[in-house]
Amino acid sequence: MTTKTISTFSFLLIFLFTFQFQAHSQGGEEYTISGKVIDNELEVPLEYATISVINANDPQDLTGGITDIDGNFSIDVPEGTYNILVEFISYESKRFNDRNLNSNLDLGTIPLGVSSSSLDEVVVRSETTQVDVRLDKKIYNIGKDLTTAGGTVSDALNNVPSISVDIEGGISLRGNENVRILINGKPSAMAGFGGTDVLGQLPAEAIERVEVITSPSARYDAEGTAGIINIILRKKETLGFNGSLTLNSGYPANAGVSANLNYRTDNYNLFTTTGYRYSESPGSGFFDTRYFANQQDVFLDSIPYNRNVEDREMDRINRGFNTNVGMEYYINDMSSVTGAIFYRTGNDDDLNTNINDYYLENDPQIGTERYEKETEDEESYQFSLNYINKFNNEGHELTADFQYENDQETQATFIREPVVYNNTDADNIFIPRERTSTMEEQNEYLIQADYVRPIGESSQFEAGYRGNFENEVTDYELYQENVNGELLLNVNQTNIFDYSENVQALYSQYGSKFGDFSFLLGLRLENTQLKGRIDSELSEEELQEIYSFEIDTDFDNNYLGLFPTINLIYELGEEENITLGYNRRINRPRGWFLNPFPSRNSRNNVFQGNPNLQPAFSNAFDLGYLKRWDKLTLTSSVYYQRETDAFSRIQENVNITVTNPDYVPGDDPDSEQYIQQRVIRNIPFNLATNDRMGGEIGILYNPAEWLRLNGSFNYFRFKLDGEFNGTDYSQENTSYFGRFSSKVTLPLGIDWQTNAFYRGPSDEVQGTQEGILSIDVALSKEILNEQATISFNVRDLLNSRKRSSYTLTENFEQDSNFQWRQRQFNVSFIYRFNQQKRQQQRENGENGNDGEEGEF
Repeated sequence: MTTKTISTFSFLLIFLFTFQFQAHSQGGEEYTISGKVIDNELEVPLEYATISVINANDPQDLTGGITDIDGNFSIDVPEGTYNILVEFISYESKRFNDRNLNSNLDLGTIPLGVSSSSLDEVVVRSETTQVDVRLDKKIYNIGKDLTTAGGTVSDALNNVPSISVDIEGGISLRGNENVRILINGKPSAMAGFGGTDVLGQLPAEAIERVEVITSPSARYDAEGTAGIINIILRKKETLGFNGSLTLNSGYPANAGVSANLNYRTDNYNLFTTTGYRYSESPGSGFFDTRYFANQQDVFLDSIPYNRNVEDREMDRINRGFNTNVGMEYYINDMSSVTGAIFYRTGNDDDLNTNINDYYLENDPQIGTERYEKETEDEESYQFSLNYINKFNNEGHELTADFQYENDQETQATFIREPVVYNNTDADNIFIPRERTSTMEEQNEYLIQADYVRPIGESSQFEAGYRGNFENEVTDYELYQENVNGELLLNVNQTNIFDYSENVQALYSQYGSKFGDFSFLLGLRLENTQLKGRIDSELSEEELQEIYSFEIDTDFDNNYLGLFPTINLIYELGEEENITLGYNRRINRPRGWFLNPFPSRNSRNNVFQGNPNLQPAFSNAFDLGYLKRWDKLTLTSSVYYQRETDAFSRIQENVNITVTNPDYVPGDDPDSEQYIQQRVIRNIPFNLATNDRMGGEIGILYNPAEWLRLNGSFNYFRFKLDGEFNGTDYSQENTSYFGRFSSKVTLPLGIDWQTNAFYRGPSDEVQGTQEGILSIDVALSKEILNEQATISFNVRDLLNSRKRSSYTLTENFEQDSNFQWRQRQFNVSFIYRFNQQKRQQQRENGENGNDGEEGEF
């Protein structure tokens, strides 16, 4: 289908929908009943609340509609007397009887509270995480989660069903790492430089809710084959000046302070979230690599060995400041403009100590102690501007967004490796020092416009454009020492990688409701340009020889694709529904996955990107079921996804080029400047297919006012099919993860919360991984007339959050054990001023002006 055909098709849709809307409005003398429905506690709009308009003189004569994404409704009816009923699942209904309609009727804001009969079956608001099911997402309102008090956004995400955060901070959705992270509906500097590292620094208190979107609508970027995690940050709407201050401290040494402040008048709203964090995060690793008999290796070209044992200790110090300052200005009752600036700076110091022992037939040959000192300075700023114009109070509106961000990161690493013992005949063992320097700069522009028009009483059409333009330049240098103590530049691994990712998209979608059945159909057209240039002193032929596969040092790839979405929901009753979703998605390789020059995590282990990586595409189906009983809420789903050209990573025993330590410039002209060193390379590649299927179930149970329980379980199976460098890496695997949380109110108003998470063992592409157990506990109490909260928590109580794995290749086998962060103890104090306790826990965050997406 060509772009011209798609544009014509969209034009015809708009024409037909507009005609239908205008035709519906024609007829006799009619008047409009309008209003807005919100949650009484959270003060957030209730989408898909049902409005029934019943003729008071003839109950069989009825009409109605549903609320839109902002909770608004508008219904045209003839002159007469009516009873109006407002309903929403598990909420108390509100009725307006005998309203004589001889002019337009505005019912204003209609707050609905959770019904008394179902108050206990939903986790008490403002106390723990609560789920709300929409057509294309599940919304988890982050409540008073004691275990994350004083923690980070990553800690909070790890307590959300369907989401798991590994020991290195990597985020997965239903066990799939190909997930898109958005902040307030957009890519953001807050999500980190080319990853999710910053989420481990931002305070958890900044989150209002998390949207888990496993079947994204067409309004969302098609990136992320697993789906989207949209993090909505707090932004208060209470009149006057109010806010909160959070202090926390703990062991291993960490401390932080953050403030959430808000000042609102009738004309504008000023808001800020500002914080500083200091943390020390010791970790460890152990790697036992055994080479097979025909794969004996050599240490420094002189000492043979067939086993290497590496014991790694990591001491990390992270310092970070971040602030988000913004103002929303209300131009009039129908339009507003919001501007915000986000700024973040970080300074990290890491010291890795690697003790290496080399054996030959279990006899120790030589031992070294490698010290790797790394300093990292980061700075990011982001400017965003949002404009919203409402044509009426019925949901007809236009929004426009502009966003610019700049990220800079400078990293310097100093490496030395003295010999601890030498049991061989080799004399004068010299291990050269190394120094690496990495400078990265990223610039990104976002332009977006969205148009929403209701059609009739229960339908809605949307269309929009998004352009995302990103450029990232990585300048990497490697210096290695010779026998004279000189640091020589290794041109074989020194390079500049200039990478651009430009994505432009048009979308349209249409949703409607017929009785108990609702649907949302969408189509997104995206053009992706992945462009990269490698600036190196080596020729393309030399690079191909060094890296053992053909690479393109100057590539410009364009991909044009259609991404349809279908989301359906059928209400079996007031407390029960079924959802069905289908979507097509794309997973684009990030810059560090494409850069072919290796980064040296240790002398023996490197990561190397693959510039030949192609985007992966997936088709996914999701069937969900929700049921509420008196004190129990059940959510469940089964899903299937087929991904083509899926990414995977494997380990290989290969040679890389390093500086010859005996080489002295200007000395022997026949002396070789470079020699080969044997290392284990970790590299990504495209598989043929990845078939993934699974199921998940979640339960919220409140048997008593003092006891709240919730848990979830996710089981999945995947089948990989593909090869790389002539080796077949096909495999089948099943795994699972589950979490459980309990909250008990003890005497004296003390709350006790326990969270447990377990990820089951799994078969990997090259080996196996053992299960991982993590338990967090916390105590909390309200003080100072409930204006303040003090809490104590322990994360990873058993100090068991470790990844233990076994890797098997044709050349070697390896046992490894890795712990990114040790057990932590934290104390947190939160003080609230000019607001009640529950207001602090329920900032409404009506993010229409924050660019929140996909609310239909």
